[in-house]
Amino acid sequence: LFALLKPVKGWFTLTVLAGIFSNGMTIAMAWLLTLVIDGVFLQHHSLNHVQPMLLGLAGLAGLRGVFIWLGRVFGKQTTTRIKASLRSKILKQLIRLGPLHIKSERTGELTQTLSDGIEKLDPWFSDYLPQLIVAVVVPIIILMVVFPLDILSGIVFLLTAPLIPIFMILIGQMAKKQTQRQWKVLSWMSAHFLDMLQGLTTLKILGRSKAQIQNIERISDEYRQVTMNVLKIAFLSALVLELVGTISIAVIAVEVGLRLLYGKMAFQSALFILLLAPEYYQPLRELGTRFHAGMAGVEAGKRLFEILELPAPKHEGRRYTAVPDLRRTTIQFQGTSFQYPQAEIPAVENVTFDLQPGKTTALVGATGAGKSTIAQLLMGFLQPTSGHISLGEVELPKVSPVDWRQQIGWVPQRPHLFYGSLLDNLTLAKPDATKSQIDHAVQQAGLTAVIRELPAGLDTRIGENGVGLSGGQAQRVAIARAILKDAPILVLDEFTTNLDVHLEAELLEALQHLQKNRTTLLIAHRLNTIIHNAHQIIVLDQGKIVQVGEPDKLMKHPGPFKNLLAAYDGELLS
Repeated sequence: LFALLKPVKGWFTLTVLAGIFSNGMTIAMAWLLTLVIDGVFLQHHSLNHVQPMLLGLAGLAGLRGVFIWLGRVFGKQTTTRIKASLRSKILKQLIRLGPLHIKSERTGELTQTLSDGIEKLDPWFSDYLPQLIVAVVVPIIILMVVFPLDILSGIVFLLTAPLIPIFMILIGQMAKKQTQRQWKVLSWMSAHFLDMLQGLTTLKILGRSKAQIQNIERISDEYRQVTMNVLKIAFLSALVLELVGTISIAVIAVEVGLRLLYGKMAFQSALFILLLAPEYYQPLRELGTRFHAGMAGVEAGKRLFEILELPAPKHEGRRYTAVPDLRRTTIQFQGTSFQYPQAEIPAVENVTFDLQPGKTTALVGATGAGKSTIAQLLMGFLQPTSGHISLGEVELPKVSPVDWRQQIGWVPQRPHLFYGSLLDNLTLAKPDATKSQIDHAVQQAGLTAVIRELPAGLDTRIGENGVGLSGGQAQRVAIARAILKDAPILVLDEFTTNLDVHLEAELLEALQHLQKNRTTLLIAHRLNTIIHNAHQIIVLDQGKIVQVGEPDKLMKHPGPFKNLLAAYDGELLS
């Protein structure tokens, strides 16, 4: 967490200085108040004589208020910049890790970490950490003031000061365990709640909604209990720190009072030390109060840094080769293999084939044969564990991932549509698209009739994941995005799996315009989709290529593809 302070060390320093100066004003006010009381009651000075001191007191009080206000402003500037920087770093890291890593995370837990987790760092940086420095510096300043006036009082201050940190450490050990548990339960509750919302239809159909409600109630009750435990420790901590601080002040008061009573100490020095005693322990007591808020930030920070420390490919600062003209370039998979972490066998093993420019290559095979893995390798979301992928003479890793993905149009099985207008979702592919380009994409994708029926046309707002549109309509939006992007490479990843045959035929007709003069990688479960749309078919079995050829030739000769045709007769591959 301390590493996050480097870019904002100026603002953080100002926050700490404001805290020190506000306490310095308090020390100066105590001295002036001592002079006023001593002058009026013992020296019998007139009001005119002490008036400058009273004005000084008022000025110092105002100045103290200004420093307190500045401390809050500087603290807020510090945390705002840290949180913005951390969000940017986390987002960049997640982009580097890629969509496959995101799928392995629980969405609710990750969202909780990125939103509430980052916000919980606010009190750690704005309150706890500056107060930690103030709690060290201010007592030292007061000791430097007290020792020349009265050595015995200085020794008492010095001996009693460690009591508060000692009790803080003892209570902090209990608080740490409970805070860790609180954060884990909160993250689990957020993840489980989002899972339940996303699967509400399934739960209703299976009659399990009441059981899940009971689970949520159980987790919520557990969170309530652990939160109450944290609050109990916080209240106990406040009580102990107040008690220790009060007893320490009482010791100072008794020690000073007795010596004052027997004439062993001057009234002015005694009063000044008594006024300083609460201010000496106050920074330490405030540190104890802010300690618990800081602990929550530390626990959230651990999870955030777990994400930041995950190994991910770094592209910043590397020199890349320009992307070749892909409308004339053959994409080659040469002995390419990939094995997922913790998997026992490779998902793709030693595959070698070419994607010819302007041609459609189809991948065929049962579920788990490695089709989607090859698509992910092509799009650069996965890196081969052996072998390589090249664009003519240029190896794919030598091309910027950002520039490479600009060359790819993607129509997945379940296209993600963001909450917003239909127009916003279309122009994700090309934010600067003209109206004529949008109209052309809409027409080619067969969306014209759909848009005509919508209440606000292209400006109609759709829900997250395309709520309000049918599966076929969402696929048409994805096709329109691909048309609008006008990329030389097209990846069609099982885009007709959940559609009926009639709707599939309509989408294939819309795609004919899109596939012209584009290098296309087609993955489909229905064999009739592949036979009528592919120039080359690659048959995969358990991550290995078992047959390659043109559709007509493969249908005539015995082999894996003909066996698939015989087994499924054009229906879904299982």
